[in-house]
Amino acid sequence: MKLSDHVKRVFILGMDGAGNFVQQADTPYLDAWLKRGAYTYDAQAELPTISAECWGSVLHGVTPDKHGLDNDKAASEAYSLQSPYPSLFRLAREQLPDAKLAAFSAWTPINSGIIEDNIGVHKFSLPDERLTEELLAYIGVNPDVRLLFLQFDEPDGAGHRYGYGPDSPDYLAAITGSDERIGRVLERLEALDLVADSLIVLLTDHGGGGENKYGHGSPHPMDRNVFWGCIGPGIRQGILPGRVSITDTAAIAALALGLETPDWDARLPEGLLDEAAEADGGKAETDNG
Repeated sequence: MKLSDHVKRVFILGMDGAGNFVQQADTPYLDAWLKRGAYTYDAQAELPTISAECWGSVLHGVTPDKHGLDNDKAASEAYSLQSPYPSLFRLAREQLPDAKLAAFSAWTPINSGIIEDNIGVHKFSLPDERLTEELLAYIGVNPDVRLLFLQFDEPDGAGHRYGYGPDSPDYLAAITGSDERIGRVLERLEALDLVADSLIVLLTDHGGGGENKYGHGSPHPMDRNVFWGCIGPGIRQGILPGRVSITDTAAIAALALGLETPDWDARLPEGLLDEAAEADGGKAETDNG
């Protein structure tokens, strides 16, 4: 089974700063959807556990020392991303020139500094609720989008304001709010009959509260341990048995889209693919070093 023959589109749906505290928050949509695919609550964020470094690794397939992004660079209008490691979006544009590509981010630097400009990506940067409405409207008229990325920001904002962790009710409530919004997106995909032939990745970039109750950036497990899940054709169901990095998101997305990739750090997690897809997945890993 060649995965890209069975996947028409890839959705990467994320919330910022939720760590693996979705286990303590009320997250009915994540609870149900993660079990439809392969998942873990012990995936690893990159170091330092900061948004630009981590979302940069998710989208560029390499560790922060290679993609070179940090919050200041991503947020600077004067900073032009010239990474030798292209993002998924740049790879998709180069190899699928007519593909519809879209990025919806509540944290503006993802769209302005992490995803390259001038490559024909439909970008929206708005607060979480308005962003949800724009995304739902976009999907309704663009069901043929090939790659779509979403980032909600409120869990991280709540963590900075009220503290991260299972003992922070306002923080857990923000995670619940993001779960509800992602649930609305997933329900719309299902209503449009887009789930069966799509690859869906559900994730967060980092946690928080390890060394600093109101911050993150350290290697402490509260900062670094995060949830990650993948649903779609060729994906096994159940808990992933081995190490998973958020950076690995790029590997499965590229495989599903049939993209040739550079020498990324991203790898397919052990136990992710079912038996029919393993041969194709193994070939992709070998080809990419």
